[in-house]
Amino acid sequence: MAIRSLFANLKRNKVQFGPITTWRLITSDALPIKPFKESPITKDGELGSNILSLKFPWRSATTVIQNWVDSGHGITISELRFIYRKLLKFKRYKHALEILTWMETQNSLRMSASDHAIRLELIIKVHGLWEAEEYFMSIPDSASQKAACLPLLRGYVKERAVNKAEVFMVKLSGLGMIVSPHPFNEMMKLYIATSQYNKVPLVILQMKQNKIPRTVLSYNLWMDACAEICGGPTVEMVYKELLSDKNVELGWSSLSTLTNAYIKAGLFDKAFVALKLAEKKLSASNRLGYHFLLTLYASLGDKKGVLRLWDASKVVSGRITCASYICVLSCLVKLGDFLEAKRIFMEWESNCRNYDIRVSNVLLGAYMRNGLVKEAELLHLHTLERGGCPNYKTWEILMEGWLNSGNMVKAIDAMKKGFSLLKHCDWRPSHGSLLAIAEYFEKHGNFKYANQYLKVVHQFGLASLPVYKSLLRMHLSAQKPAFDILKMMEKDGIEMDNDTSILVQAFNS
Repeated sequence: MAIRSLFANLKRNKVQFGPITTWRLITSDALPIKPFKESPITKDGELGSNILSLKFPWRSATTVIQNWVDSGHGITISELRFIYRKLLKFKRYKHALEILTWMETQNSLRMSASDHAIRLELIIKVHGLWEAEEYFMSIPDSASQKAACLPLLRGYVKERAVNKAEVFMVKLSGLGMIVSPHPFNEMMKLYIATSQYNKVPLVILQMKQNKIPRTVLSYNLWMDACAEICGGPTVEMVYKELLSDKNVELGWSSLSTLTNAYIKAGLFDKAFVALKLAEKKLSASNRLGYHFLLTLYASLGDKKGVLRLWDASKVVSGRITCASYICVLSCLVKLGDFLEAKRIFMEWESNCRNYDIRVSNVLLGAYMRNGLVKEAELLHLHTLERGGCPNYKTWEILMEGWLNSGNMVKAIDAMKKGFSLLKHCDWRPSHGSLLAIAEYFEKHGNFKYANQYLKVVHQFGLASLPVYKSLLRMHLSAQKPAFDILKMMEKDGIEMDNDTSILVQAFNS
């Protein structure tokens, strides 16, 4: 009852959304693997190979399985599980879902609780939360529902659906399904993601009242929330409780959380002490912790700490990844040490197998932000010579750098190249950059290019009132009709202000 009453009360509160936080689902941890080449389905071939050969998502795995069975071949549930797990590694979620859906329609095959949970998770990925909710209600037994409840709750967290998550927690409580710390941890993630930090201690209170053990993640989330609410002293109280909890082992993640709280509170001496302790807890077989601590040393302005920890990370077994180089380069440019950053960048270049443009983008961005345009241009040419393929971020950095330095011709060219990638990414240039180019065309009276530019930004849904006003002024000055512009404004749902209304009226005078 305590859990039910807590979340029933919480869902009555108004929701204040904060920054988006994405929580990875179970199957998203798979490493990228090269997809199988598409090949024709053969009668005597293995079922797994036939399904894996379906390169395009619109081709049906269900049809392949049914044809296989109709041809007299036998099939086992363990074989199907092996195939759909292979598909998950390929991030072939639609085909994996089709296999699980087919499995559930067969009376001769018995779905496990894990199968149901994975199917629900895939429904969220392929179809969305609404269909996942419908499927959850249709799951036949309580054991399978219990396994599927966490993926659904994670879906609510990802979508920041606070009210739905709270109602769902009440439902799970009524069914007696909240017996582990994981749902509580997910709710704390959600409250932190939506800046509802005051609700996190209430979740911890309910865990205590219901004798639910806390995990390292529980304490870390609790400390994060307390750092936002009260600052250092309250975080220290949580940290001491963590130390006294015999079921939890203190590691680098908790100490880095404590360090970050001290930094936010301005307690830098304490932050250094906690950070030194965290460094002693780092694993000799995993570099992940090094990335977090490198960032904290950079936040404390300790360049020696960054370089020392970077050298220590090289002792960890395995090849140093691009992610590690991106981390240390970001720290060094934050500290303003471009020479050291360039040295480490060259070290990466001499050892890299594939030229990852994201690494060079760190240095490129630092140059442009600090007005070192010549160095940025030379670096850009160098990456092209090395076979680097610019991405949207590359063009954004160059565009904004050239805009700030007044080189409009190059900025416009960079924006064009950025536009060519818009269909394949979520990047959108800033309104300030879009307006600066529109005003450049207006200033130079370049009527033709201005109209072409407007059509492009309208096509991608990027046009704003200031951009339209710039083009309206040009049309009025050239005594050209503005019907097309007004139609685009109407289609974009742009509301006119007084200045725009006066401009439009001037066309009729």
